[in-house]
Amino acid sequence: MTHRTDTQNGTPEYANTQKRVEISRADLPLSCPMPGQKLWNAHPRVYLPVEDSGEASCPYCGTHYVLLT
Repeated sequence: MTHRTDTQNGTPEYANTQKRVEISRADLPLSCPMPGQKLWNAHPRVYLPVEDSGEASCPYCGTHYVLLT
């Protein structure tokens, strides 16, 4: 079963399906799934240390987060 989180422009957005997400300092501390997702419990919430290297990957879903400067 696939869980729909929201629709944008009539296209459903599914939890943890984006493989690369660009974030800003306003999104810190970074957690996956991010708080803006309606289905925040798609997998256990994990906080990712993106501040030092500028990128991090979720160990559960593999989503790669890139911190924009």
